[in-house]
Amino acid sequence: MALDPLQALQAAQRPLPPAAAGPGDTLLIAGATGALGNELVRRLAGTHRYAHTRVLAREPMQDGLRGIETVLLPPGSDALSMQHWPRIQADVALVCFDPPRLYHDRERALWTPMPEQLPQLARWLRACGVRTLAVVQPHAQGRLPEALKRGLASMDEQSVADLGFERLLLVRSAQKPVDAKTGSAPQRLATWMLSVARFMVPASEQPVRAAVVAQFVDAALRLAPRGTHVAAPELVWQAAQGQAEPVVRAWLRGSTPAQP
Repeated sequence: MALDPLQALQAAQRPLPPAAAGPGDTLLIAGATGALGNELVRRLAGTHRYAHTRVLAREPMQDGLRGIETVLLPPGSDALSMQHWPRIQADVALVCFDPPRLYHDRERALWTPMPEQLPQLARWLRACGVRTLAVVQPHAQGRLPEALKRGLASMDEQSVADLGFERLLLVRSAQKPVDAKTGSAPQRLATWMLSVARFMVPASEQPVRAAVVAQFVDAALRLAPRGTHVAAPELVWQAAQGQAEPVVRAWLRGSTPAQP
């Protein structure tokens, strides 16, 4: 029976079903440090959506959390040596660049990737069988490594996207949308003077909490269909002002979420 070209075109335009993680999947985390990394581990490992959660470490440490296994990397864990790393079975991987808090002994033992290591790290993760990769930048601008302040190199991101992951999530650092400069010069001066004297900070002006960004990442991992999805800084900030999941759903549908 001949295939109707119109039916073929309509089928190609239908959205692919989500490639959500199953209950038997293994989660691998690189960069479980800082406030954001800690929240991501706590939230994702505590959902019981993953059969195993593995965290990369650079020093031996005792596993203290149920269901979480640390994986000790070989010495000299740089971009050149990653190709010789042993393969670790994993289905979903999370890469976070939040620097470790040096007063936390546990975090000093964990391995945190550098932004320039992302392409090589992604190749290793793909060789480990990872189908879904989420790359999460620090939630606070002040925590950004210098390489991320200049923006994650587009060529690096493109090389990661070309590796064939079923789902690739790029979550930027939360940043409030820039207000348009309106009004006369005296009005702008008066607004600035009032902002300096502001003692009561409204919720929408407060720094983004790591726990809310972790909620955003969790919802994106559950709901994102196949393909590459980039969460802009303004989107992450907006999700942090209320419930993250409705913002994620609107973003993945391609619609503009309502402003808080």
